[in-house]
Amino acid sequence: MNTTMEAITEVEETLSELRQTFKSGRTRSVAWRKNQVSALLQLIHDQEDEIFKALYEDLGKHPVEAYRDEIGIVKKTINYTSSNLEKWVAPKKSRLPLLLFPTRGEVLPEPLGVVLIFASWNFPISLGLDPVIGAISAGNTVVLKPSEQAPACSSFLANTIPQYMDSKAVRVIEGGAEISELLLQQKWDKIFFTGSPQVGRIVMSAAAKNLTPVTLELGGKCPTILDSFSNSSDLKVAIKRIVGGKWGPCNGQACIGVDYILIEEKLASTLIELLKKTVKRFYSDSPKDSKCIARVINRGHFERLRNLLKDPLVAASIVHGGSLDEENLFIEPTILLDPPLDAAIMTEEIFGPLLPIITLKSIQESIEFINSRPKPLAIYAFTKDEEFRQRILSETSSGSVIFNDVLIQFICDALPFGGVGQSGFGRLAYSLDYLGLLLLFLGLKR
Repeated sequence: MNTTMEAITEVEETLSELRQTFKSGRTRSVAWRKNQVSALLQLIHDQEDEIFKALYEDLGKHPVEAYRDEIGIVKKTINYTSSNLEKWVAPKKSRLPLLLFPTRGEVLPEPLGVVLIFASWNFPISLGLDPVIGAISAGNTVVLKPSEQAPACSSFLANTIPQYMDSKAVRVIEGGAEISELLLQQKWDKIFFTGSPQVGRIVMSAAAKNLTPVTLELGGKCPTILDSFSNSSDLKVAIKRIVGGKWGPCNGQACIGVDYILIEEKLASTLIELLKKTVKRFYSDSPKDSKCIARVINRGHFERLRNLLKDPLVAASIVHGGSLDEENLFIEPTILLDPPLDAAIMTEEIFGPLLPIITLKSIQESIEFINSRPKPLAIYAFTKDEEFRQRILSETSSGSVIFNDVLIQFICDALPFGGVGQSGFGRLAYSLDYLGLLLLFLGLKR
């Protein structure tokens, strides 16, 4: 490791200062926590144009996408936190056996200490600041390590956060793999990591040396089950949501995005035609020129995605798209029909604008198909069959199950969010389709 002595000294001094701040007790004050959260909201308000610029420079995100997935998410979290903070930190009475009367018991939430947060590059603002909000509102001090793969956003966070937040309690440390390795060598009270399972294993291994608790949000291949619908308008609404869930969030570079579709053979041709029409409607005949869809983050990931398509059998399965623009790091929305199941595109998380369709004799087979693979972060199931829904819930395991919609688990504050098994560590949750049914009804009326 070629980490300089200056970097080692900076990390050690930063950690020491944050520990002193935490020991002083200043971060335990509810007033201090609220002030820091409010300061972060002010940062978002003041620097909105700069955030747009940084996200466009790193990922080519359109301002609408940037606001929806980054700025808006952070504002929503801040507002939700501000409204609930006093309730969260208040002691909670606990029932005790009558034998112990008149003894009283309480559960008192308390901060852990110094928290290390690794942000990811695909949502560098929201997945950087959202965990910071959680850590600060819990009364911790924080080191935020932005992803070096989104350099404009990393620089933005490093330069602006000290202007708004308590620099003795919240610090940003930039750098590449060497700095990340150096940070993991230190003792922390909590580590929050968003990224790949491969790097997640490294984080967990380092944390184990000090018995440091970790939160790992790792993603995976999130399947979409598309059942048949008697009403064609229901199918069209489902396709719109699938297209939005696949290519809308960072052009497929999202852990909870749609990875592949499971559908019965007899419906495949209808699905493909509807997908083509919807992609054209959403992103125009030339998505690259429309400037409304993000690009691939860098040449390394572009080459990784290109290699997925190099397999002759995979290339032969392309039914729409497939063009690559290396100079502009852009890959158009691409649809594949029944690529080989042992090909990399079906064994690795795609994390890009490629959408495989896997056909089955019966949609009931989708449960067995999903169970034959690592547990996903999310399962999206479009069906009105109540018995089938119950089978999906009882016979599969995933971080979330969403019926008749996509991605809404990420915006529902009342529901826990996280993975299970290889997709990460977090509480299990599923979102029933009350919102999905409402949106479907509205969609049919439009």
